[in-house]
Amino acid sequence: MLHEQGTRGVAGCRTVVDELVGEDFSDAGLAGQTLRGRRFDGCLFVDADLRDLHTIGCVFTRCDFTLADLARSSHRGTAFRSCTFRGSTLTNAVLDGCSLLGSTLTECRLRPITLTSTDLTLVGLGGADLRKATLVGLRLVEANLTEADLTGADLRDADLRGARMLATRLRNADLRGALLDADALVQAQLHGAKVDIDTAVAFAAAHGLLVDLPSPWSPEVSTPVAGSRNPGRHSRRSCDDGVP
Repeated sequence: MLHEQGTRGVAGCRTVVDELVGEDFSDAGLAGQTLRGRRFDGCLFVDADLRDLHTIGCVFTRCDFTLADLARSSHRGTAFRSCTFRGSTLTNAVLDGCSLLGSTLTECRLRPITLTSTDLTLVGLGGADLRKATLVGLRLVEANLTEADLTGADLRDADLRGARMLATRLRNADLRGALLDADALVQAQLHGAKVDIDTAVAFAAAHGLLVDLPSPWSPEVSTPVAGSRNPGRHSRRSCDDGVP
């Protein structure tokens, strides 16, 4: 278990100090522990055994989880800020009400993973395998999704503004209600994706088409509203035929 000096094998996690800075937990066996309200700044968890770890209201800042095993771990209201996950295992992990702001996940095992009410702003997920992941309503603002595989993912109402989506695979994904930039609609692979009418119109416009909608639809769809986060997004009619 964790203790004040960061060594392992001392029972009773309730004796942990509120904040640990620069401690080395590499190769530590911390499986099954429960951590509440703890803060870790610049700590190393390289190759640590964190299976079945439970965190509640913890904050990890600039921590390194390279090769760490977080399988079946659960995190509620926990923040991972600017942390590094390289070759880490997060299969069957659950994150509820968490933040991964500015963290980078490279060559990680992520399937399956449960993410609810979690902030993925500025997260690096380049090349990540998130096929059929459920990401409903999540913030992925300015996230790096370059070459990520989101085939069949559920991204309804997700906020993808400013996300880097060059060669992102979104085939058969559900994008209804999602906020997407024009660049994403051009650069991502969207064959078979399910979108609403507003995104379909934006997709056409992003590819240089002039959309001539019937007059009853024109005021709703093609006329931008002042202050709109996504010009042209005014109707929630669904388009189930997918983007060609």
